[in-house]
Amino acid sequence: MAKSKHDQIAENLANKFGSEYKKHKGIDIVTDNRVIEVETTKSGIYQGINQVKRSSKARYLAVNDKNLQNAMNATQGTGIGVMDERGRIVKRARRKK
Repeated sequence: MAKSKHDQIAENLANKFGSEYKKHKGIDIVTDNRVIEVETTKSGIYQGINQVKRSSKARYLAVNDKNLQNAMNATQGTGIGVMDERGRIVKRARRKK
């Protein structure tokens, strides 16, 4: 069976950041200094924000190129960063003041 776009992106990012993709529990990718939730649909972006918003580490949404602008708009003012499907940071994560 072919892997979904979500799984492909998550596995590639986990390899890039030297971590493990947790397919069935919680946040998709957790490293020593950041958490990354992968979303491939516009409607999933808000679910992804809710998933990472309580983390004390740098929080990122990784989205496919088609949803980059949607993610940028949705995370405005939240302190949550955005990266593309290859792990390039488009918007840096910041803590809310």
